[in-house]
This record gives sequence, structure tokens and C-alpha cells, in this order.
Amino acid sequence: MKINSFVPDTKIFTDGLKPKQFKNAEEEPSVGFGDLLKKELSKVNDKQLEAESSAISFIKGDMDLHQTLVATEEARLSLELAVQIRNKLLNAYEEFNKMQV
Repeated sequence: MKINSFVPDTKIFTDGLKPKQFKNAEEEPSVGFGDLLKKELSKVNDKQLEAESSAISFIKGDMDLHQTLVATEEARLSLELAVQIRNKLLNAYEEFNKMQV
């Protein structure tokens, strides 16, 4: 049985030696974490309002049951996801506070 010798790809070594090209901070306005969180929570709120309006439309007879159930399930799942993300953020914050400097 013949074993071939290992020949590494030299491209990975030469690419690591080149200076990195970073984008200028003035070119693209960066979105902060708070702004992103506010935008996503606004989407969750919109889903809740949409589910409420679809339930009212169903009661009036303007919308069928399937569309109402889909809207309420989307709202429930988005709210559940937001709660889980909040829980993870709180856990990370508590772990960060426990760290000794």
C-alpha cells in the first residue's frame, strides 16, 4: 500500500499574510443592537395586532377560520421566540455579571 505525502495548499498561507481590507465606517451606517431589537420587537407587535384584527374579522364573518388560525399561530410563535431571546439575553447578562475582573 502506497501512502501519498501531504501537500498543503499554499494559498491559505499566503492569503493570511495579505493585509485585510476593511470597509470605512462612514460608507455604511451601522445599525446598533438597540435599534435592531426595537425593530424586531415592533414586528412581533405587528403580528399580535394582525392576529387580533383577523380574529375580529373572523367573528364578523369576513375571514375564514384557516386564515385566522394561521395569523394567530404566527403571532404566538413570534412572541414565544421573543421571550426565548429575552431569556437568553438575561442569562448572558447574569453570567457576565458573575465574571470576576
